[in-house]
Amino acid sequence: MQDFERGVFLGILIGAGHFGGDGRQPHVTVRMHSRQKALFAWLIRVVPGSRLYGPYRHGGRDYCQWMVRGTPLRELLPVLDRLPLADISPPTFERYLKMKRDYSLP
Repeated sequence: MQDFERGVFLGILIGAGHFGGDGRQPHVTVRMHSRQKALFAWLIRVVPGSRLYGPYRHGGRDYCQWMVRGTPLRELLPVLDRLPLADISPPTFERYLKMKRDYSLP
């Protein structure tokens, strides 16, 4: 990932990212309105192995969900570790650390 891509990715994760898991494996997700197709396509291109789900329509909302998990997530961890999450968004950084602790990630 180039510097510009890392910066955009950082902003997306701070604004719309979720760090968690399903109890078996960790994942990073971004849920946004379905009209963000170009941004979702960019995420798929920049994070190889990530997936897009949806569109979903629920409770008056129209959204898609981008997700990275499994081997692609493990390959992304060094990038995530180098992002200045702790400096820019301590709450986002804490959620990231919690995911790593909960799923015994390096």
